[in-house]
Amino acid sequence: MLRPIYTTQSWVSQRGRITFASSNLEEFNPPEYEALEGVTPRAPTTQALSVLNVDMRVTDNKKAHNTSKYKNTCLIVRRNKEFIINIRYSRPFNNQQDNVQIEFMIGSSPDENKGTYITVSIGREKRDRRWKSRMIGMQGNDVAVGITPDANCIIGRFRTFVTVITDMGKQRTPSNPKTDFYVLFNPWDPADPVYVSRDNDRQEYVMNDVGIIYNGEFNNVTSRSWNYGQFEQGVLDACLLVLDAGKVPLMYRGNAIELVRQGSALINAQNDNGVLVGKWSGDYSIGTAPTAWTGSPEILLKYARDGCVPVCFAQCWVFAGVLNTFLRCLGIPTRVVTNYVSAHDNTGNLKTDIIVDVDGRMSRRETRDSIWNYHSWNEVYMRRPDLPEKYSGWQVVDSTPQETSEGLYRCGPTSVNAVKDGELSYPFDARFVFAELNSDVVYHQSDKYGNTNISYVDTTHVGKLIVTKSVNSNNYEDITSTYKYPEGSDKDRQAMQMAVRRGVPSRDYTHLDETGVEIELQVGNIKMGENFQLTLYIKNQDSQMCTLSFTITGCVAYYTGVTSSTFMLDNKTATLDAWQTTEVMIDVKASEYMPYLVEQSNLLFLVFGRVQETSAGVMAMKVVALRPPELTITVTGTPQVGKDFMVTVSFQNPFNFILKNVQLRLESPGLISTKVKTYDQIAPGGTLQYKDTITPESAGTKVLIACLDCVAVRQVTSELEIFVQ
Repeated sequence: MLRPIYTTQSWVSQRGRITFASSNLEEFNPPEYEALEGVTPRAPTTQALSVLNVDMRVTDNKKAHNTSKYKNTCLIVRRNKEFIINIRYSRPFNNQQDNVQIEFMIGSSPDENKGTYITVSIGREKRDRRWKSRMIGMQGNDVAVGITPDANCIIGRFRTFVTVITDMGKQRTPSNPKTDFYVLFNPWDPADPVYVSRDNDRQEYVMNDVGIIYNGEFNNVTSRSWNYGQFEQGVLDACLLVLDAGKVPLMYRGNAIELVRQGSALINAQNDNGVLVGKWSGDYSIGTAPTAWTGSPEILLKYARDGCVPVCFAQCWVFAGVLNTFLRCLGIPTRVVTNYVSAHDNTGNLKTDIIVDVDGRMSRRETRDSIWNYHSWNEVYMRRPDLPEKYSGWQVVDSTPQETSEGLYRCGPTSVNAVKDGELSYPFDARFVFAELNSDVVYHQSDKYGNTNISYVDTTHVGKLIVTKSVNSNNYEDITSTYKYPEGSDKDRQAMQMAVRRGVPSRDYTHLDETGVEIELQVGNIKMGENFQLTLYIKNQDSQMCTLSFTITGCVAYYTGVTSSTFMLDNKTATLDAWQTTEVMIDVKASEYMPYLVEQSNLLFLVFGRVQETSAGVMAMKVVALRPPELTITVTGTPQVGKDFMVTVSFQNPFNFILKNVQLRLESPGLISTKVKTYDQIAPGGTLQYKDTITPESAGTKVLIACLDCVAVRQVTSELEIFVQ
């Protein structure tokens, strides 16, 4: 039984505000007894009511609230859905005479007006405000009480206190971490702005803890599995810590739009010491290479463990994977999306400007804009009460630090439907997203004096393909049509006209002569270290014969389109009869490109030509994403709950050079935490085998994810889906 502490000082002001001396959430403990103003305390009678125990009924409530998968001993509930607690008193509760108030507090300075101090009542003076309560039943000294958090309440960790109110004062239960609980967004409830109507979608975009992130290039879509791990031990607390470290006011944390926008900024560390440091330079010696990560929990837990020091390093798919975990963990339906041939328009003019020199080579010094092979961002599903109703639904949110928005490196939420319609006046950042999908590629050629002229414009190169993981499938879903109307259609022209009315510059290029010639580059699926042929299809679309002089430049490139070394420069001439198509084969030797490869092993080929009869320019660009070596995962034994089975990860070095400082990762959500193994070197033709014994704790489908990474070869990944009996 609680021992009352008597005091003549009241803690209750006229405004209902409670101010704590300490700013540390964990240090504040409200007094167990609180006197009422103007009332002289009397010693309690033997019949006085006191609270002996509060049972949060964690298991039953978690099951009802779809939160059983969270590896957390505390109760986790969702907004606007009732949860039931049991209160044991010192004697039977009298609903007509006893007066009990249940208090829920979040933060260091709970304030009723800000939604951080919530009270509900049972008994004689029933009075609820933001949250609802009801007595469900009584048995002996036990009372079951139903509590329903408001549909727009703050999400986070609340503390629970039960207060018995009598004529002589208030007797409050002491602070007890076991009665703390978390409130999350509720995509199961139509009253919550993040509501999703179909259960299959909720299972994919909220409950699935493993995903697939697509990469490669649009003619050769590749992928890697990613451990979102939103239910893993410590991840929920780490996600809330991200908000605390970013000083996000509690009163904003119930607003899905605001929370998503804040999360977009906080996942990158560009200007607010967020979770991840972005780096694209290739030197990751002081951290972990972006290509080496296999999931979000390792990153978020490291951030929390190290006192909110940003984790090194990340690129777009890592930012997207961690933001996906962060938002799914808090209950917001989220998915990772990949846009192939994604423009990064530094100048903001809806034109991606590529500068080539006199010899037809791309000028790294003068070209500021870039075209990424692919760029990964996120979509969240929510109502947008700040926009017309048709612009609710999927919203773009991007945490890769590219450009600032209202002073911070962030992007979104941006309505996908608004982007499709060219309606760029609504918040947030629609113009930037529109440019990523619709920029024209404008090729300029500079002369020996540094003057430039537009030689060629490609209005269809950017935003070729937009994909995300399909629901209940490991295949990708093509969602390009949700962002763009078919190229050249009436709807496409109307969207562009709308974008111009909303401030996008019109296509006011100086007159360009029609070339009458089209070039297309094709290449097969090439493994890193192979010789191959690049095929140029040159089409004369005119009724007159023509002669084309052209230069082929081969560079190694980062996936962001930034070129590194040039390994090929070849000049050729082709004569074509009217309406003729001819093929030009270019041999590419591994010995030419291998010494210069940078991470992710991309080659960029640029063809720049002029028709001799008209001096009209023609250009074409092609990225070849070389396929990395294979990594294999095998299982020995039948995976069963409580029984050991063996996992083996194998790799053979196919190259004629030593692989040094090799890092291997293996993990599986719900099965094993991240295992990291480092090897000094793997000799040419040498093999690596890593074995681990796993004892499953739960049944069901699991995904083993492995990644091998070193300076010489990146993005070597593998996954294996197993079923635990």
